[in-house]
Amino acid sequence: MQNNKINLKEKFSLFSKYWAPHIIAEMNDHQFKLVKIKGEFIWHEHKNSDETFIVVEGDMEIKFNDKIVKLSQGEMFIVKKGVPHKTVSENECRIMIIEAKGVVNTGESGGSLTTPNDVWI
Repeated sequence: MQNNKINLKEKFSLFSKYWAPHIIAEMNDHQFKLVKIKGEFIWHEHKNSDETFIVVEGDMEIKFNDKIVKLSQGEMFIVKKGVPHKTVSENECRIMIIEAKGVVNTGESGGSLTTPNDVWI
């Protein structure tokens, strides 16, 4: 990755698949990923890493066993490592995720929504 500015709107225009994270930058041992979400993801957790969600456009929810956190454009939330969660969005929502390199989007849960790591745009 070169030291150039990154236009989020431009990067979001380069893909259409939901639930498929695309890396746009790395900093130290963390990656910045853009994701379009719609519908419901699966319950999962990341045992060794926190996960930061930043809503760029739209609205979403992060469901936990004991609560639901609602996020809108310009808001962020950090899911602590080892905490089971599930993301949901009724309409298309565009988010940025910041997480450690090598984190699989479905954690150890697996399934059809698991995507390859290290997909750059």
